[in-house]
Amino acid sequence: MSNETSRWAAAIRNSSKPAYVALADALAADIQSGQLAALQRLPTLRSLAGALDLNFSTVARGYAEAQRRGLIDSRAGSGSFVRETLSSGPVRRSPPAGIIDMTMNMPPEPRDPALLQRVRDGFASLAADGDPWSMLRYQEFGGMPEDREAGARWLSRHVPGVDGSRVLVCPGAQGALLALFALLARPGDSIACEAVTYPGIKGLAAQLGIRLAGLPADDAGIDPEAFGALCAADLPKALYLNPTLNNPTTAVMSPERREAVAEIARRYNVPIIEDDPYACLPQQRSVALAALAPELTFHVTGFSKCLGAGMRIGYVSLPSARYAARLSAIMRTTTVMAPPPLVRLATRWIDDGTVRAMTLAIREESRARQRIAVQVLRRADYFTKPEAFHLWLAVPAPWTRIEFATHLRAHGVGVVVSDTFTVSGAAPEAVRVCLGGPADRDGCRHTLEIIEDAIEQAPAVMSRVM
Repeated sequence: MSNETSRWAAAIRNSSKPAYVALADALAADIQSGQLAALQRLPTLRSLAGALDLNFSTVARGYAEAQRRGLIDSRAGSGSFVRETLSSGPVRRSPPAGIIDMTMNMPPEPRDPALLQRVRDGFASLAADGDPWSMLRYQEFGGMPEDREAGARWLSRHVPGVDGSRVLVCPGAQGALLALFALLARPGDSIACEAVTYPGIKGLAAQLGIRLAGLPADDAGIDPEAFGALCAADLPKALYLNPTLNNPTTAVMSPERREAVAEIARRYNVPIIEDDPYACLPQQRSVALAALAPELTFHVTGFSKCLGAGMRIGYVSLPSARYAARLSAIMRTTTVMAPPPLVRLATRWIDDGTVRAMTLAIREESRARQRIAVQVLRRADYFTKPEAFHLWLAVPAPWTRIEFATHLRAHGVGVVVSDTFTVSGAAPEAVRVCLGGPADRDGCRHTLEIIEDAIEQAPAVMSRVM
């Protein structure tokens, strides 16, 4: 009997609950403690029934209960495995021993000494401010006027003509998206989005009881005809898009698609939530939907992808100033306010050019890591862009995405399977690989070599289980 099954057997014996519930509790405890890793394969029902001295149906009910709680997934032909979950850990958290984390889509960290000193000086300047109490008081909801104006100056690179009266400062883009979903839809309503999309909105929609209507998309963005057909048949309350360097597919919505989608949204009066945190990375800029349909578009961006995930400052450009009070009220209820020290630092870094310098450095580091990917992943079929810091990797047969991710984790590399991003339709056989996870280029090359080795070999050859 393995260590896991020994623990589960003891937990079942010592529990007063029915055996199937006690089994689900034991699985939950091991997942919570880290003794069961994400995507780890679980014993088959028959082998576990024998190991635990339980009948087959009891173990099947236990797995079903664990699946109902969102702890595990089971698929015919693939078996049962621990479900992949979104982590809420720190930017460069300590992964399980020996694991190189390529699951969190964090920007690579430039090592330029002058830029690092500039960042240190920025933090030091907060301590040198004459009135620290001003950063410990409640601030105006949605940001002080000078901070909203600074946000407008940053946004104006992508949203021409925006001014501070139409900008709100938020505690990160995710908080802004939560507020916008709550503003535009009610439980039971639907919001349209890409069929494979940023997983953060799946969690938001689930929390708010909102349905997501996935639209087909390719490397040029969502299909406008599908969007128009949805509007005609079942009008959504809003359209959510991640149009530039889409997370996870890296697609950049074409100018023609942007214009077509803006026209359809205008025809049906559908608000657009334009989630554009990567817009500053490509050297060739795309026209924002907020510029094509300004009367309908809520443009959301932040600093987590052009500075670092710990810089939880976001900005929302509103279609008109009349939305400011309503959206501020929702954010006040959910998040109270953005942290004043970070807001002050963000404004300072916008004004002195640090944000711009960091963005350029992250762009160059991303390009360098993409060049490494081209050199290493010679047999891989993947989608990306030169300035992106993630890849959308097609898993080659006879691998399945679950087997492939489980194998990589066993060899010390964490990636995210497509199920995490899929809203509608079958999840593609693909994984997202984040190049910003390894601390340096050597680490990036090493992890990509492990991925390339797995692609070259069939699952039966690479299996470590006999």
